[in-house]
Amino acid sequence: MRGLKGFFRFSELGTGYRTEIVAGVTTFITMSYIVVVNPAILEAAGIPKGPSMVATIVSAVFGTLIMGVYARKPFAIAPYMGENAFIAYTVVKVMGYSWQVALGAIFISGVLFTILTVTKVRAWLVDAIPMSLKFSFTAGIGLFLAFIGLNETGIVVLGIQKAPVHLGNLSDPTVLLSVAGVILMATLMILKVRGAILYSILLISAVAFISGLVKPPEAVVSLPPDISPIFLVMDVLGAISLGGLNVMLIVFVMALVDTIGTLIGLSERAGLLNDKGTLPDIEKPMLADALATTFAAMAGTTTSGAYIESATGIESGGKSGFTAVIVAILFLFALFFYPVVKAIPGIAYGPALIIIGLLMMSSVTRIDFSDMTESFPAFAVVMLMSFTYNIGVGITAGFILYPALKAASGRLREVHAGLWVLAALSLMFYIFYPYGP
Repeated sequence: MRGLKGFFRFSELGTGYRTEIVAGVTTFITMSYIVVVNPAILEAAGIPKGPSMVATIVSAVFGTLIMGVYARKPFAIAPYMGENAFIAYTVVKVMGYSWQVALGAIFISGVLFTILTVTKVRAWLVDAIPMSLKFSFTAGIGLFLAFIGLNETGIVVLGIQKAPVHLGNLSDPTVLLSVAGVILMATLMILKVRGAILYSILLISAVAFISGLVKPPEAVVSLPPDISPIFLVMDVLGAISLGGLNVMLIVFVMALVDTIGTLIGLSERAGLLNDKGTLPDIEKPMLADALATTFAAMAGTTTSGAYIESATGIESGGKSGFTAVIVAILFLFALFFYPVVKAIPGIAYGPALIIIGLLMMSSVTRIDFSDMTESFPAFAVVMLMSFTYNIGVGITAGFILYPALKAASGRLREVHAGLWVLAALSLMFYIFYPYGP
């Protein structure tokens, strides 16, 4: 056991087994919805739900283990929300490509990510990002998480065209339970109760099951479906055809900026960034992310990378790769305890996303609002992440606006050369993005 403590640098990070285990369980519970939601979304693209569930889990296990053991960071990896919907509803439904071609584009992107990481090009690009944008990534992800949490709990619901969102039904017992969960979680955190987020999620779930507000698990254990119908069926040749190149470009840019923004945002919140605002050995978590994306396409699912819900584990004290290892183990168990994982309601983990959103939003105070060339790009990142429901859209907007405003104000020297590369990629993203109704 001492060897594990040394390997994961427990003493250096000021953590321990209990803290890391609680953090890992918290992260897993908060993001476990992906086991159910990802296959449901990809079913619209024609990918069978049972095999897709297995692909989702094994991709999460593969990527998160690499993140924990190789990169030794407390970040969990799983198929990205947003990218899965883009593949299902835009690439397949609107553009008319097969899901096999889409997976081929994701596979090629993963290979390119791996090459760019090994050659340290991705790290060079990260170093080019100014601090104001890095802080905005953290704040934007926080607002995005809070928005997701408000929707999951029913506190905020979809409205009409002129008022796209509005207050949910506060007379609904499930919504009231979620509100109580937010208050409970905040109170426990104020009292500095370790594991406050996890305990609150478990308690809310128990109350929901016992009261009959949410249907309890129908079973405890089940055998996983066969993954063979979607395993290694990606169409790489179709993806590199003339028609498929724009799909590959969009997938590549979305995954690139999502990964950069999420890693920087989570690292900043975890206190892992150095004085220069960079993550030491960032190539390692980036390589974990690149390999996870490559494997995900092979397994039969969409782009995978560091999950913003890892913030819940970080706030629970997770600082080392052991947190990620615990998440990976729990995902492996989920293959056989799928009915239990499926039963965890959004009204239980939604409050955690709201609270974590609050904590991550604090980074906005570190942005220089007296300088419009710094504040406006950061503002665009934060707003567009949430209001377009897409992390990539917010980040690419920041990459374009920052150098553009610096150039307009005659301050080109403040722009790193790598940021111009990111701006060019971001511009291509908007040019080729298939805007739908």
